Amino acid sequence: MLRLLFAIFVLSAALATPAVAGDRRVRDLGIKIGVLAPGPLNAITDVAGVRVGHLTIERGQRIHTGVTAIVPAGGNLRQAPLPAAVHVGNGYGKLAGATQIEELGEIETPIVLTNTLDVADAIAGIVDWTLAQPGNGDVRSVNAIVGETNDGYLNDIRARVVRAADVRRAIRMARAGPVGEGAVGAGTGTVAFGWKGGIGTASRILPPALGGYRVGVLVQTNMGGILVVDGVRVGEALGRYYLKDQVAAHDQSGDGSIMIVLATDAPLSDRNLRRLAKRAIAGLARTGASMTNGSGDYVIAFSTSDRVRRVASDGPRTILDLPNNAMSPLFQAAAEATEEAILDSLFLARDVRGHRGFVEALPVDEVMRLWRQAKGQEGRG
Repeated sequence: MLRLLFAIFVLSAALATPAVAGDRRVRDLGIKIGVLAPGPLNAITDVAGVRVGHLTIERGQRIHTGVTAIVPAGGNLRQAPLPAAVHVGNGYGKLAGATQIEELGEIETPIVLTNTLDVADAIAGIVDWTLAQPGNGDVRSVNAIVGETNDGYLNDIRARVVRAADVRRAIRMARAGPVGEGAVGAGTGTVAFGWKGGIGTASRILPPALGGYRVGVLVQTNMGGILVVDGVRVGEALGRYYLKDQVAAHDQSGDGSIMIVLATDAPLSDRNLRRLAKRAIAGLARTGASMTNGSGDYVIAFSTSDRVRRVASDGPRTILDLPNNAMSPLFQAAAEATEEAILDSLFLARDVRGHRGFVEALPVDEVMRLWRQAKGQEGRG
């Protein structure tokens, strides 16, 4: 009972976390990634219908982990799936549900992110939630989608503290609106580029002449490399990066993982969603990620458009699908939003002393000094 009350308290606090923590988001500090405009929230929830819920589990120094649930649309997802695709940058990971997405080109459940050893319980939570939905009384198969990164440095991952009930609760509490970022939910115990990683999100809106479509991204960052902020080689300047001769006690290798969830309201087929997912890797690369042998780099992309949403039918149906030559602006949006979401996950993180050691947050003031110097803005506030 005590554990349940604690989890509810932490979940409520995480859900209440605004998308902007003071002035620490990169855009609020003057760093404008790309050329396209962000949505009103600059979050994945700028794509109508998308909801996000975090459950953060922290117990003293030993446990720092959690769950992030992305509910892609309203209605019964099992009965009316959304077109979707997966792209694998490097496949050292355990993305549950990927093969059926590859085969059918659709998602039929919420997407849940957690830590590596709690994937099984996350699957159970999604299955429980799906079977309980009205209209699913005869359902005997559920393709639960669970992504993970390994938070085993800050979190005692072998304790496997995430339960199916935690996942169900995160899904039920998912909301539209601002999204908590930094060390929350599935990002509570992650490390990126040698600093504290976490959850980040961003969005882009195409100009009306290009359809006005929206692209939103949410990331769980836990990867390595040589951090680059808006073209500035910050990791190298601060002396913390992959392949440096001497590294600190905590792992600064290039190994690690990132989960990227990409939503759009553009009416896209699963084939073009796969193409869109590939462009998120361009945003990842711009931040300096190494995508090494031990890195799991995954993108899940889906469309919320009613014009392409699947329905239960044995007969043909007509859908409105954007042509190939309309995709390039969406590609740009995906790359920009991914890059900014990754940076926000770092800028909004906090110092964490965990199971195996201490990981400090990115020194934002020093990063901004380096950025202003590189951009010829030194001396500006």
